[in-house]
Amino acid sequence: MNIIIERHICLSFDNQAEIVHYYRQMGVEYPKFFKMDCLSKMAFVASEMLLADMPDRFELREDVAVIFFNSSSSLAVDTDYQATIRNNDDYFPSPALFVYTLPNICAGEVAIRNKFCGETSFYVIDKFDIHRIFDITRNTFENNQVTFALIGWIENYEDVFEVKMAKVCIKQ
Repeated sequence: MNIIIERHICLSFDNQAEIVHYYRQMGVEYPKFFKMDCLSKMAFVASEMLLADMPDRFELREDVAVIFFNSSSSLAVDTDYQATIRNNDDYFPSPALFVYTLPNICAGEVAIRNKFCGETSFYVIDKFDIHRIFDITRNTFENNQVTFALIGWIENYEDVFEVKMAKVCIKQ
């Protein structure tokens, strides 16, 4: 089995405001975007760029997998959420933040937007490791009815705002 990269993109942002600026320049109308955390916003922007010319894009697809990776999980938003519950005298837990304390929400947002019903996964690994990412992607193709996958490294923690994403398929 040969896994072929059809398209890929690498984006780096200085901050969340720059991600929003990128989104607005794309002219996409998706109100849920503004409720997303940075991790999901970056994945959304990159997937919009990669999939924009896909002819059957918004038709239900069970043969498409979304497989994302990073090393910090959702630690950036977890830290923000912790700040809302730290002090008993100033206790203001935010359900909006809590929703995004799971990294798989990021992959789920992309799958929902594009009606991808295949495997949707988010793996937290020590560091960007192309061999490990390839092995997990290959296993997804071997163990499922997947014909193509959207794979990505989406990292957001402290001053890091980066996404590397690719649309891959198999050639037999």
